[in-house]
Amino acid sequence: MAKCMAVNAGSSSLKYKLFEMPEEKVLCSGMAERIGHDDGIFTIKFGDEKITKVLPLPDHAVAVDLLLKALVEYGIVASLSEISCVGHRVVQGGKYFSHSVDFDEDAEAKIAKLIPLDPLHAPAHLTGFHAFHDALPGVPEIAVFDTAFHQTMEPEDYLYPIPYEMSVEYDCRRYGAHGTSHNYLADQAKKDFFPNQEHVNIITAHIGSGASLAAIRDGKCVATSMGLTPLGGVMMGTRTGDLDPSVMDYLCNCTGKSVDEMYDIFNKKSGFLGVSGVSNDTRDVEKAAAEGNERCQLAMKLFTRTVANFIGQYYVRLGHVDMIVFSAGLGENAPLFRELILKATEEALGLSIDYELNAKIRGKEVLLSKPDSKIMVTVIPTDEEVMIARDCYKRIAQ
Repeated sequence: MAKCMAVNAGSSSLKYKLFEMPEEKVLCSGMAERIGHDDGIFTIKFGDEKITKVLPLPDHAVAVDLLLKALVEYGIVASLSEISCVGHRVVQGGKYFSHSVDFDEDAEAKIAKLIPLDPLHAPAHLTGFHAFHDALPGVPEIAVFDTAFHQTMEPEDYLYPIPYEMSVEYDCRRYGAHGTSHNYLADQAKKDFFPNQEHVNIITAHIGSGASLAAIRDGKCVATSMGLTPLGGVMMGTRTGDLDPSVMDYLCNCTGKSVDEMYDIFNKKSGFLGVSGVSNDTRDVEKAAAEGNERCQLAMKLFTRTVANFIGQYYVRLGHVDMIVFSAGLGENAPLFRELILKATEEALGLSIDYELNAKIRGKEVLLSKPDSKIMVTVIPTDEEVMIARDCYKRIAQ
């Protein structure tokens, strides 16, 4: 047995889960939020307990120290020496990483080189790594990359039709994201629904505030919707998703804004927020749409259309599809959005869906399709942290 910590460090947050492996038992979970503020929030959940504190969290090192002290204080571990490995979620692995690796000096240097591709997350990942490295010297740490799962794509799926020399010299290509989630969903779908079927084609829809889809053949990604950065693909909470490249030039000329300013708008002020004018939170948009807000209704239709289009595209890419999986915040907990997407695709794909059952489902695994559906449709809650813990356990079991 081993205790493995799965960590997801954001720019102002630190999300964590401690697992007993290989049983995959969650010993505790929680988050440090508003890092860098005097009113930071630290939450830890274990057993039936949930403890929340509001206190200064000036940096990630303080958050990590608070977490490690809480583990001992609340008896989750007798001592910190029980922690066998720390696994860090890293969003961008570029061309360098097709699997998880030791978080050593070489990995650190390569992640630092990738900061231009992921300026929001990469510095936070490095900060989280150093905080745990200093607090738990000698404990192995690994980096688990969101992009690694997508490294099985073929050149015709990941290259852009720009001058080839630019693709090579600047590593400008499709990398995707949410790969740890897509990998988990494909594994879980195979285990739960196709245990004896050798070849399985699956479309996974990880749709939340950030959203991406993947086409997966026999457990390997062949295509994914996010691109060079998480800005590409489907419309999201504040991100545009795919655009005609000339939109950038045109709007810069119209508004007098710089490329950097417009890029910030595309990332932080577009998507549901930009179209609806109400919120990036789909719950607010759904409520306002039900009350007759036409821009919110339009935002929902636009999102539905972009997701449905990718499902159709990936059906063609795979040749046939055995299952469509919905997951993440919207996919797991928003029955209306699932219904809208499924109704937009059901005629073309021959789907037969139990919409009464769909209306009741939030946050649990279930088969939504009826026996006469040409493609099975499921909801499977994602678990990126357990994938990180599994890779940690593989590392220390070597």
